Amino acid sequence: MTEAGGDGAVGRGLPRPIDAALAAAGLLALSPLLLAIAVAVRRGSPGPVLYRQQRVGRHGEPFALLKFRTMRVGADREGLLTVGDDTRITRSGSFLRRHKLDELPQLVNVVRGDMSLVGARPELPTFVLAGVPDQELVLRTRPGLTDPASLAFTGEADVLARADDPAEHYRQRVLPAKLALSADYARRRTAGSDVGVLLRTAGVVLAPARAAPLGRGARPRAASSRR
Repeated sequence: MTEAGGDGAVGRGLPRPIDAALAAAGLLALSPLLLAIAVAVRRGSPGPVLYRQQRVGRHGEPFALLKFRTMRVGADREGLLTVGDDTRITRSGSFLRRHKLDELPQLVNVVRGDMSLVGARPELPTFVLAGVPDQELVLRTRPGLTDPASLAFTGEADVLARADDPAEHYRQRVLPAKLALSADYARRRTAGSDVGVLLRTAGVVLAPARAAPLGRGARPRAASSRR
């Protein structure tokens, strides 16, 4: 079932009430782990436990994305992208990032309705590609914690570390490929496929060494070649 016809059709994944209920249940079940992480972050470096960053959500509406803080305070003034072994990352932050645990507070975003469990990762405003069909389609859906593009680009930071200009490489090469994957999934998604993505994501989190190589299945395209 889709929300519109033609190339702009968007499939329907998990119903919103189930999405929110699963996120709330996850917060409850993981509360001891969340508390332990909060203590580790607070003891690891001065500053708040949570990091809030403006991202672009459904229909282009901005919202505050939540993460456990993994960098020293003020690190975002030195650059928006994280590349390779970024020296701004704290000791506890390195562990949290490697196991994707820094993303767990986004379950609150899902409960609030800013995000879904499954959907394209929300971008910073500076990286939203105006006038690009795949971008426009993706913005018709709620962003999510994970989707096929997230699974395909698990090694993104290492790739950007090898680029002369990481931000430009991300904008011109990585982002268009991710949008192509996210848009393709958005067109054909179902509740069952969302469950499958969640299961695959759990496997990657629990066994990161078995994650798919960066960009498997993606077809990178320069942003300038896309209308």
